[in-house]
Amino acid sequence: MAALICGSLAFDTITNFPGRFADQILPEQVHILNVSFLVPTMRREFGGCAGNIAYNLRLLGGEPVVMATLGDDGDDYVRRLTSWGVDQSLVRRIPGAFTAQAMIVTDQDNNQITAFHPGAMQFAHETKVPEGRADLRIGIIAPDGREAMLSHARQMQAANIDFIFDPGQGLPMFNADELRHFVSLARWVAVNDYEGRMLCERLGTDLETLSRQSNLDGVVVTLGGEGAELWLSGHRIVCPPVQATTVNDPTGCGDAFRAALLFGLERDWPLGKCVQIGNRLGAAKIACHGPQNHCPSREQLLAS
Repeated sequence: MAALICGSLAFDTITNFPGRFADQILPEQVHILNVSFLVPTMRREFGGCAGNIAYNLRLLGGEPVVMATLGDDGDDYVRRLTSWGVDQSLVRRIPGAFTAQAMIVTDQDNNQITAFHPGAMQFAHETKVPEGRADLRIGIIAPDGREAMLSHARQMQAANIDFIFDPGQGLPMFNADELRHFVSLARWVAVNDYEGRMLCERLGTDLETLSRQSNLDGVVVTLGGEGAELWLSGHRIVCPPVQATTVNDPTGCGDAFRAALLFGLERDWPLGKCVQIGNRLGAAKIACHGPQNHCPSREQLLAS
């Protein structure tokens, strides 16, 4: 079986600021903010939510089907996906556009400031979720173009593909009615702590109440180094973290975690087991620079 991954393919320019953002930004002066961060290190990585999730799903032995867009500069990404054996039948090239680009600055506390150019991602809604593919029984709506996320969620439901709603950094694009509609179509919701609070605030609810919604089989909230919370029908379960050998780069940790959810849920594993694997994969990723360079063994990740 395969997992449909709707999201972005992007190039990440990742830099590190050796100080703390909090020491450089004066709260009382944010209305005239003019800040420059000296970033001594810089590298360019393959990224984007769809690419990152696909990479991690392949590490686990899964079969990702990537549904995303690339620009004129996407040849290297095509070769990379091909080298993993990823199904690219739903990857489109957009002439005259750049592949989406993220410019990320990380401080010494692993806080991040990101500027994002959507480029070809703005045309992602033109690709339709296929109907009648018996190999697709699970998917994820990850951060993508606004119209793409809305239309692909509806199309997944019409195609009887159970999906995870992962609004990520795209959450502020949607109003309360739109977010409520996403949640009503999804089978699972995956957010980090900040996104969880924002989602609940927009919907006028809380995680306990949200998780009681009849169509949802679980709400997962990642807590960084504190592990994760799992909400099942109003009950909160704390899933302890996995200690990383070192902390080098948080970029892509959430995507690694979501790949583990997809892998386990496709196999009908309990959500708690999926979260445990996600914590292991996130710990392996954060020890490595870049979102697609870690390579833990499958046996290590799936150990009982």
